[in-house]
Amino acid sequence: MDIILSIITINYNGLKDTCELIDTLPLNDMSLEVIVVDNASKEDEPTIIEQRYPKVIVIRSKENLGFAGGNNLGIKAAHGKYLFFLNNDVILPTSSISLQPLTDRLESSETIGVVCPLIKFAWGDNPIQFAGYTTLSRITIRNKTIGCGEQDNGQYNTAHPTPYAHGAAMMVKREVIEKAGMMPECYFLYYEELDWSMMIRRSGYEIWYEPNFTVFHKESQTTGQQSPLRTYYLTRNRLLFVKRNNPRFSKYLSYIYIIGIVGFRDILTHLLKGHSDLAKATIKGLRDFANCQFSTFKSLLS
Repeated sequence: MDIILSIITINYNGLKDTCELIDTLPLNDMSLEVIVVDNASKEDEPTIIEQRYPKVIVIRSKENLGFAGGNNLGIKAAHGKYLFFLNNDVILPTSSISLQPLTDRLESSETIGVVCPLIKFAWGDNPIQFAGYTTLSRITIRNKTIGCGEQDNGQYNTAHPTPYAHGAAMMVKREVIEKAGMMPECYFLYYEELDWSMMIRRSGYEIWYEPNFTVFHKESQTTGQQSPLRTYYLTRNRLLFVKRNNPRFSKYLSYIYIIGIVGFRDILTHLLKGHSDLAKATIKGLRDFANCQFSTFKSLLS
């Protein structure tokens, strides 16, 4: 039987979460394949996954390639017409659930290239995390996640276009990747799916939210909500996203806002709260982006 769907997830020192995800996948469906890319975990987690789940394809990376790099390894190995990218800290409601609502949405129009399910938090009474996005402001690079924190009372039961895909769960047509390109690896962590969404939309495709399929997200089990790693990449990559996607005039206005206002505010706030590690991570993110810009400028003059 031909492979219709490839499910791709990244493992990095996250064996417990990865196994909990795999336990909720329909492994007996011969029309799909499950690919786990291990991003150079410290322990030999790939062997454990292979032994526990013989049907799962495990790819070992010798180095941590980040979110985009790991997923791109999975893309190269995948055979499916559709590719379903799932964070390893996501779980499906049950292993017997049909993924048909997502593939049906993709097939409903030639212009729909990506679809994201309803995402709920995997704690408490499962409030909504994602039911679509609003558009990013060009200057502040801020937007809203529709429904975040709300109880699901059916208020988001209508499918609709969304400007960006959510990296925790997104299904993509293979033809879209062939036209738009693979995930941008320059980010390493955070903002990749936003930039990829821009690439996909510039290639003429739409991104949709589909409420008839739900996944549950544990949220930031890998990096933590207040880790220096997260702070560094969010700071640096927000500026990198501006560089890659904003027109020249709004680009420099955004630089002024992010560096001069938000950056200064965040550093001061972290210091006042006693989080010197987060303040240092913010400074490093700003400095590394500025150094990259300066190096690019020097190369243009040479």
